[in-house]
Amino acid sequence: MKLSLATRIFLGYAVVLVTFGAVSLFSVAELHRNRLEIRLVSQGYLQLSQDAAALESFHTNQEKDTERLLEEGSVETRRALIRLARLYFPSLMTERLQAAKARAHEVRTLAPLGEVHFVQDLESRLGELANRYQSYGRAAEAVFAVLAHEKPAADEVSRATAELRQQESSIGRDIRFLRAALSNRIRERVDGAEDRERRTGLAIITLSVLAIGVGLGATAWSARTLRPVRTLIEGVSRIGRGDYSAQLGVRGDDEVAVLAREFDAMARSLQAREAQLKAQAEALMRAEQLAAVGRISAQVAHEVRNPLSSIGLNVELMQDAFERATFESPTDAREARELLAAVTREVDRLTEVTEQYLRMARPPRPSLEPTDVTEVLASVLDFSREELERAHVEVVSEPAAQPPQALADEGQLRQVFLNLLRNAREAMPDGGRLTIATRVNERDVEVAIQDTGRGMTDSVRSRIFEPFFTTKEDGTGLGLAVCQQILKAHGGSLGCQSEPGQGTTFSVRLPRA
Repeated sequence: MKLSLATRIFLGYAVVLVTFGAVSLFSVAELHRNRLEIRLVSQGYLQLSQDAAALESFHTNQEKDTERLLEEGSVETRRALIRLARLYFPSLMTERLQAAKARAHEVRTLAPLGEVHFVQDLESRLGELANRYQSYGRAAEAVFAVLAHEKPAADEVSRATAELRQQESSIGRDIRFLRAALSNRIRERVDGAEDRERRTGLAIITLSVLAIGVGLGATAWSARTLRPVRTLIEGVSRIGRGDYSAQLGVRGDDEVAVLAREFDAMARSLQAREAQLKAQAEALMRAEQLAAVGRISAQVAHEVRNPLSSIGLNVELMQDAFERATFESPTDAREARELLAAVTREVDRLTEVTEQYLRMARPPRPSLEPTDVTEVLASVLDFSREELERAHVEVVSEPAAQPPQALADEGQLRQVFLNLLRNAREAMPDGGRLTIATRVNERDVEVAIQDTGRGMTDSVRSRIFEPFFTTKEDGTGLGLAVCQQILKAHGGSLGCQSEPGQGTTFSVRLPRA
């Protein structure tokens, strides 16, 4: 749904009001929660802690009374103390325990859900204390019955007193545990309330700052709504200067954003059209180069190739004749043979140049068959071994674990490898190491030919596959172009990685058989 500019500004300020309202509601909720916490501690746990303290004090007094009773030597005084204990202790203890249990029940109705279990545990402990005091009352009656005699037996007093003291100690320990639990709980709730108060304060401050930030953001957003107009003007100016890469990137649904998106689409269209025209111009230039190669090849075939064949044949006849001829001196014979050998080398070189031109102009269609790339490489290396050894080039082979079967024309593949090996040898005039590695990938077979020669700069490497581009004094600039053309016809590719002084690596990729 598209919203008008006025509606969006109104919604921005509405968000500000809602944010401030949320901050206020949060503050009220936290204040109410703190009030309940204070009520739980002041009207609940503190009162129960006072009840526990009263029980502990009463129990301590009872222990002292028991000690006084045991130490009293007068029979009449003991009987008076016993009557007082029977009259005073049971009713007071029962009253205090019932009051504590009633208060614990009341606290349970006020406590939040997380505190109910603790309060129920308090009620359970108070109930156990009531049961323990009943048992304590029976043990005290047993002591009173023994001490009521004028001359109680010492063993009976000792037995009854031991059980009474054991129960007094156990009850006192339970009361102290109850009071300690309440004290710890009060401390935990107070510490939690203080911590929550700090967090609440920080939260209120943070939300307030956030609300202020939202308000400032809404104001800034209102101010920058028309800012894309300036960006649009700058983009139009860039396109007017011929820079079609201008992209505004304005988002939104208003009229300015729609206009900016249409402008971006127009700029992308112009940029794509310019790139297409550039690619077409490069393709046309390359086609013109290939057409020129074709015309030159045809001319060479008619004007140079046939005479070269005749010259080569005549030179061979002259060599045969010189073998039978006599010379005035061995020096004259050697010079004549060297001249004929030089002529033969030049004829062979010119014949190879004409063959490269012809292959570039009319590349034969490859006959693709499953071919073991390792065997082809081994054959080419055997053919070039003497040449590589003379150049002091060490050959290191790293074959793949499984036979690299590729769809290829063996003759054309030999031509590619032979060309790459010669280039590697020429790149290492002082000798070096030539590493040939084969790998079998999921969809293709890769052959990496790496030398330790001079390497190439990025500017040279970007042009090595262009026809007629060469860095050699006697090169034609057609060798790598022909190799790339052959591999493209195979459905493969030829890549190159090189750094100055670090050597060069050519990667040949062929489809798997």
